[in-house]
Amino acid sequence: MEEFLLFPFFVIVGLIAGILGSMIGIGGGIIISPALTFLGLTPPQVASTSLFAVSSTSISSTIAYARSKKIQYALGIKMALLSIPGAVVGSYFSTYIDPGYFKILLAIILVATGIYLMYRKSISNGNSLSLESIWVKILFFSGTFVAGIISSLFGIGGGVVFVPLMIVIVGLTMYLAAPTSQFVLMITSLVGLTTHIILGNPQYLPAVLLSIGSFAGAQIGSRLSTKLSEQKLRLILGITFFGIALKLVLDFYQFG
Repeated sequence: MEEFLLFPFFVIVGLIAGILGSMIGIGGGIIISPALTFLGLTPPQVASTSLFAVSSTSISSTIAYARSKKIQYALGIKMALLSIPGAVVGSYFSTYIDPGYFKILLAIILVATGIYLMYRKSISNGNSLSLESIWVKILFFSGTFVAGIISSLFGIGGGVVFVPLMIVIVGLTMYLAAPTSQFVLMITSLVGLTTHIILGNPQYLPAVLLSIGSFAGAQIGSRLSTKLSEQKLRLILGITFFGIALKLVLDFYQFG
């Protein structure tokens, strides 16, 4: 792709990621990271550059959701404190992961995310678990820590883990889980991004362009979240993620 065409491409990708990421609460990095991978960036470049946009999206969404008082701050701070160590660990792991295995693992996450989006209603309609149980606490704490690792390792944000944890274990409605997830993502992604910057990983021009698009998109998405039905959106995204995952797997077997 010609360099001058990449400028609007990054802004548009960031805009789409910001809108969708804000609406469904899983972070726009799940869209940005595969796009950067297809452009040939290395795993640490993908993760760190995507985290710029994830940070921008989550900051923008948090501002919008804070105005409407939808964020559960006590829960969000607790989850952020658990995910911060994971974010630091994930940043370091991204420097050492093989590009081929990076594609395969990203494909697995995309498939899991697609399944979650398509069947989320079944998950949210179930009874929430109790944090009084020691095993549920272990699941909650370990899941939040792993979400931090995933956030910085793949640059996708940990919302794909944060949101189900809030719905299934804490018992939040989607109406509150998505805004609170964006608040946690803001803190986690900024920590991961700072670590990546120290390691010298980001590609700054694409990062800035993606961030511009995602910041604007997050403002749009946070407003659309209460006005649009998510059912068709989740189905389309789920199918799209399956397709992207298949392309990543084919690339792995074709190029190694």
